[in-house]
Amino acid sequence: MGDSLFSMKRIHRRLFAVNDQIAQVDRELRLTRSELEYHRSINEDAQRDAAIGNYIDREEASLTRGDVRRFEKTIEKLTAKQETLLTKQAKLLDRLPD
Repeated sequence: MGDSLFSMKRIHRRLFAVNDQIAQVDRELRLTRSELEYHRSINEDAQRDAAIGNYIDREEASLTRGDVRRFEKTIEKLTAKQETLLTKQAKLLDRLPD
């Protein structure tokens, strides 16, 4: 019985840690999505300016497009991390008795 109790405590500890990590990733995703929307807006303006502007406008448009791509990749990585953590959480929950 002692081993079972120790095992349960360990599962609970791991579950709390995973829940904290999920909360952190959720916060990062919210902030990153907000930043992405901001950079998309800037990029849209830069792309319009580049269509009628000069080489400086085209260079700026290239930079803003790169910013958008970086934020999109960050969101992809955070989403993958979130999915991994949610899977880990589900497995830990399955190990708990009803």
